[in-house]
Amino acid sequence: MSDLKVAGFKSSEILETLGGAFGKYTETEKKAQIKKVNGIFELRIKNEEGKEGVWTIDLKKEGKVYQGPAKPKADVTIILSDDTFSQLAAGKLDGQKAFMTGKLKTKGNIMLATKLDGVLKVRVES
Repeated sequence: MSDLKVAGFKSSEILETLGGAFGKYTETEKKAQIKKVNGIFELRIKNEEGKEGVWTIDLKKEGKVYQGPAKPKADVTIILSDDTFSQLAAGKLDGQKAFMTGKLKTKGNIMLATKLDGVLKVRVES
């Protein structure tokens, strides 16, 4: 899963852990998670140096995390800073609060974006 890790992005370590958690799922668990979320998240994360990294969480077809733009098209694109993503994943920041304060922006299905909190909790449980 090291293809998820990118130097200078704290988020990439979180996404690598999440990808590993998905990889440990049985086929039944993966199908249940896909059924529950039914969406593709494209994460556009900017680090402190201003560089942008793009990762995709596919919980519509494959149940995996990969680096790069969504294929097929994302249901929701979430744009945020590396720090904001780390806080969301750690449970220190609420997604709705981040959205309301402008720390998180979305394009596409905003209701699907609300499911990201639950998806990020998966890595904690694994």
